[in-house]
Amino acid sequence: MTASMHAAFASAPIVVVATTSDIASLVSAVGGEVVQVKTIVPPGTDPEAFEPRVSDLSMLSDADLIVRVGLGYDLWIDKLIIQLHRPEFQAGGGRSVDASVGVPLLEARGRTTVTEDGHAHGLGNPHYWLDPANAETVTAIIAEGIIRLMPAARDTIVANRNRFLATLHDRIAAWMQQLAPYRGAAVVAYHNSWPYFARRFHLNLIGFIETKEGVAPSVAHLSSLIAEMRQSGARAILQEAYEPKNFSQMLSARTGAPLVVLAPTVGSVPEARDYLSLMDFNVAALARTLAATGK
Repeated sequence: MTASMHAAFASAPIVVVATTSDIASLVSAVGGEVVQVKTIVPPGTDPEAFEPRVSDLSMLSDADLIVRVGLGYDLWIDKLIIQLHRPEFQAGGGRSVDASVGVPLLEARGRTTVTEDGHAHGLGNPHYWLDPANAETVTAIIAEGIIRLMPAARDTIVANRNRFLATLHDRIAAWMQQLAPYRGAAVVAYHNSWPYFARRFHLNLIGFIETKEGVAPSVAHLSSLIAEMRQSGARAILQEAYEPKNFSQMLSARTGAPLVVLAPTVGSVPEARDYLSLMDFNVAALARTLAATGK
């Protein structure tokens, strides 16, 4: 940042509260010194099972802008906003950014944010940030939100985003190359977090251990899944650190498909320090696992 750019908005950075660490990392990449970024969901916590705390209300009261994942993934933030009596933070408000806007959705299947089992995959699968190409769309809407509040910082925001995108594009090419030998590999996931990731890297995601998001599997479902894994030659079971491992380990023992722990969010493993290292970790972990199967 140049001295002249500093002078243009030298008063203070704006406070941006992101609901999750992934979105917070992208806000930091775009905003740089223009923003002070805070995150509501602690690292390593399942955002879909998160219950807001009193301290979150205090954090939001200091915010200039909030950025949410959207698609009902962080629907709990609306309860906090209602308590604050800050309509500008509500969806569509002048100080609110829905990072999902413009992202091509997978599994778009309804008009309600919450499914019948109470889990938020109603409008479409909300795990869109796990396709790194979607970070380009997400950072565009974030940049627009920051510039709306700090128009004097436009050039800095645009420059920050362009630098991030240049690095992102290089990394995507490298990640694609790492996983290219495993194109079409059949994999199973515990939770339906990985359709965007699987599509980007040409994996064949054949099923999930959960029959519904957030619901434990039945014996009949597990038996059917084992049969499908054997038939397809499934090569890995994708597991998140905070998910129970008993079902994954049982399937692994029955089919020979190794279990690989991937990071769904920034901070969910120590190596996932920011958005780019999150993807570094996932691609490397999966490539190692698939290479070890030797198929």
